[in-house]
Amino acid sequence: MKIKYIVFALLILLFGYLVWQRIAKNKEKAGTPTAGKGKETTMAVYGAIISTESFADNLSLTGTIEPDEQVEIRSEVSGLIEQLNFSEGNKVSKGAILVKIVASDLLAQLEQAKTRTQLTSENERRAKLLLEKEAISQEEYDIASADYRTAKSQIAYIQAQLSKTYIRAPFSGTIGLRSVSRGAYIMPTTDIAKLVKSDRIKLSFSIPEKYVNRIAVGKQVSFTIPDSKEAFEAKIFAIDPAVDLNTRTLLIKAIADNGHDKFMPGIFANVILPLETINDALMVPSEALIPIQNGKKVFIVKEGKAREVIVETGGRTKDKVNVLSGLTSGDTVLTTGIMSLKDDVKVKVTLR
Repeated sequence: MKIKYIVFALLILLFGYLVWQRIAKNKEKAGTPTAGKGKETTMAVYGAIISTESFADNLSLTGTIEPDEQVEIRSEVSGLIEQLNFSEGNKVSKGAILVKIVASDLLAQLEQAKTRTQLTSENERRAKLLLEKEAISQEEYDIASADYRTAKSQIAYIQAQLSKTYIRAPFSGTIGLRSVSRGAYIMPTTDIAKLVKSDRIKLSFSIPEKYVNRIAVGKQVSFTIPDSKEAFEAKIFAIDPAVDLNTRTLLIKAIADNGHDKFMPGIFANVILPLETINDALMVPSEALIPIQNGKKVFIVKEGKAREVIVETGGRTKDKVNVLSGLTSGDTVLTTGIMSLKDDVKVKVTLR
């Protein structure tokens, strides 16, 4: 039994010795760099030499295609629909009768007014003859004359009401889907159908307020629509006179030809608004920029070391950003490892 305990104690001592040896080796390894702590490490990074180039500063915006003219067809008077003279989705001409409302009661009133007008006309004629013979007073003639004029005005009023029973197209365009049927009773608030004129379209979009002094009526913009890679041109024809206080944007409208019905009113559009062309712009790879609290910064190489530079940026392309201040042509900006870089760190730059 004593031998058993002796062997067990020896094994524990051996295990403890091995553990101590491992700890000692780890400390030795950890202490090796300490002696060389003053040595600077060199970081391998990629960079790019920047130079001036031509840059078209464009503003990318979202817009909406609107028709040249659009109106909901409604009646001015209430009544039953007698005729529907249009086919949904078809073209109609300006002045074409789209809807006819039953007007039998107005026609009866018109006949009654005409009869009364004939009577008052004859009374006015007789009163005039009697006045010339001084058989009646001026007042009696004036009453007869007023009755005649009132009867005539009644005819004009009824005829105006009759004209409202014919609903005509206010302009040429395409009539939409109707929401009523023949025999339906309609009122001035009833929507009959939508009439759209889209041989020209209006492109509506808004720009941030800081660009309001860089646009003008007559300026050309380009735009694209979904499922089409073709770029189209439009000309600005109207600018809202005030900035929207809620969005801090200014509403702009441009006009474009739509002779082949390429554009469906209501669809989304990508708008490119050209601001200016810079011939000597400093374009920096977008991956070189680091956002910070008060703007952006980049790292450049000076005497083999990284240097942090605060920059001001302008417009951008797909993969580059225009730097307005902070850099000069010929500077080498770092494009990789920038998130772990600090000032004065030695770098080995590979240009690309």
